[in-house]
Order: sequence, then C-alpha cells, then structure tokens
Amino acid sequence: MEANAAAGTLKTRLPRGEGGKERECLIAVRAALPDPRKKAIVAKEVAKEKEVREENGAEEKPKETTVEFLASLAAVLVTGLFIITFVVQAFEIPSSSMEQTLLIGDHVFVNRVQFAPKTSWLGPLLPYRNARRGDIVVFLHPDPLQAGIYVVKRIIGIPGDHIHLRNGVVYRNGVALDEPYVLHDMDNPPGIPFDSWSYRNNFPAVAPLENDGVSPYWFAYMQTFVQGGDLVVPPGHYYAMGDHRGVSLDSRYWGFIPQENIIGRPMFIYWSFETPEDQYSRTGWGDRVMFLGKIVLHFFDKTRWKRTLQSVR
Repeated sequence: MEANAAAGTLKTRLPRGEGGKERECLIAVRAALPDPRKKAIVAKEVAKEKEVREENGAEEKPKETTVEFLASLAAVLVTGLFIITFVVQAFEIPSSSMEQTLLIGDHVFVNRVQFAPKTSWLGPLLPYRNARRGDIVVFLHPDPLQAGIYVVKRIIGIPGDHIHLRNGVVYRNGVALDEPYVLHDMDNPPGIPFDSWSYRNNFPAVAPLENDGVSPYWFAYMQTFVQGGDLVVPPGHYYAMGDHRGVSLDSRYWGFIPQENIIGRPMFIYWSFETPEDQYSRTGWGDRVMFLGKIVLHFFDKTRWKRTLQSVR
C-alpha cells in the first residue's frame, strides 16, 4: 500500500485474478488530517463565535436595582461626610488680616488631622503634632462673645514664649523676628492719631484704650500674663497674629488660643475669586443671591487662576 500525499488518496495493489492479469484499483479515502486552509477557516469561526458569546455575556449583565443604587449612593455620601468632618474641610477667607499670604476670597482646604488629639490606635500611622511657631492655623475664636466663629492666623508664640512688640517689630524671647511675609502698609496710617495705633505696635507696654477693639475679657486679664514687659504664653495656649499687622485683630486684642480650639492647618488654595472686603458681613438672602449671580457671570474673568492649587505657608 502506497500513500499519495499530493492527491490525498491511498493506492493499493490487489492479488492477481483469473487470466493472470494484474488488477489495480485506486481507493480514494479522506486524509486523516484536514486541509490547512480548512483548519484556518475553522479557527477563525471558533474565535468569532467566542467573541460573540463574550459580547452577549457583557450585554446580559443584570441591571443595578434601585436598592443597590441607593446603597452605593449612601456609601459615597458617608465616605464624603467622614472626609470633610475628620480629614479635610473647606474654608473661605473673609478678611484681609492675612494678606498677602491669604487674600479675601481665597478658598482653602484645611488638614483637620495634623493638630488633632493623638489616638492610641492611629497615632503611629498619622502625622500628629502640636502647632509650631510660624504655622498658619484655623481655629475657633477664643472670645466667648465670638464663639463659633472660625479664624485664621499665624502662630507666633508657643507655651513658655515671651512676646512683645516695639514699633511694630515682634520680639520673641528677646530676639527680633525676621518676618518677610508680614505686610506693614497699615502699621502707621497717615491721618490717624498716634494713640489709635500705638497699642498694637508697642504691645503690651502701651495700655489699650477702651475704643481700641480689645475684648472685655482680655482687657481685664491681660496684665496677669505680663512679666518684665513681655507677655508670657501659658501652657496649653498659643499666641497668634495676622500677617497684615495693621488691620489684624489677633492675640493682641482677644488673647491666647487654647489648644482645643485649633481646627487644623490650611494646605492649599483650591479656588480664589475676587471678593469685596465687606462681603462676609452681607448675610441677607438677597445679598447672597446677587453674589452668586456675580460668580456665575464673572467666574472666568474674576477667578485668580494663578493662585489655584497654591500651597499656604
């Protein structure tokens, strides 16, 4: 028996029959292996069928039910609420007391974790620490008459520091501070009597006047913290001032910041919009709607784009 690969047949010789003639016949049979072209076509068809099945399977995925949608939405809201309550919080700068570091209309994200009380189970994992000299902090106003108001200032003195001002220059523990971030344009404003700004520039050597804006509590108890012409910061408290010294109402006017009043540290400006100086005092619904309309109309030309994502230092 001989194989004929080209024809795909087998040729066999049969025994001689009557008459002595050799009989030869060809028996055509299908080859054991398929034709290579047929094999390629079959492979393509199998792959196409598999792709169709996968597409149909993706289309036939069960749709999300209303209950599942509400559960997913609730999870997102709870996560967001946790973040803005315990991790970061958005604040708007309402006054010019921190110019040029922070401007009216700056919107900042505040890190609420860094200055929070240290916990035993997350303490080793999170960067807890106390406020340091030079830190900018957001805190609750320490004056009982201003309770619930958020304020932003720069920490100048920590517990044990001795602070005094002479001609607008801050001295801490007897050393004059180099403060390149401070704006002094309103320290000695022209046309304003000397007595009106002498107290803030020579604190605490010059006694405040009743119309200097000093809180009644601080007016009564400030001298109990003065030693040798310096104000001594007590334990668990901080002394803070605004960078725009001539207009800032700060620890010179309402005293120390208790540690528990500190909310956090501003990290960066996420949006800044040109805002009038007195906008924070316009609390009526009409004023708010008008300002919202101004934002919509002038979002692109009144936004301070260069301050976007600028870190706060």
